[in-house]
Amino acid sequence: MATRNLTTANFDEVVKGNDIVLVDFWAAWCGPCRAFAPVFEKASEEHDGIVFGKVDTEAEQQLAAAFGIMSIPTLMAFRDQILLYAQPGALPGGALEDLIAQVKALDMDDVRRQVAEAEANQQA
Repeated sequence: MATRNLTTANFDEVVKGNDIVLVDFWAAWCGPCRAFAPVFEKASEEHDGIVFGKVDTEAEQQLAAAFGIMSIPTLMAFRDQILLYAQPGALPGGALEDLIAQVKALDMDDVRRQVAEAEANQQA
């Protein structure tokens, strides 16, 4: 599956409509972004069932601001609409594959329990 361009208009729909979504925040002028692009594209072709989305931070400044993007490339991983990973920096292929494996292996019931506990603690 090829990468999908994500925009303010379709971002929520894509994250809510898919189990696992990886998002690359990038810009055309960014050298590390251009270096990471083929790694991200290759992974998208090898992992059916995962959506690989790209957000052009120049065209989608409001979306980048909403996620507090301060450095690009920034990679985010969502599973079941929960943000599990958000880090700047271009990953080598092996590290991206490791991240994908970790996201797939997570016990999401346990993750949801931890999120609920954290939210309860913040309200207390």
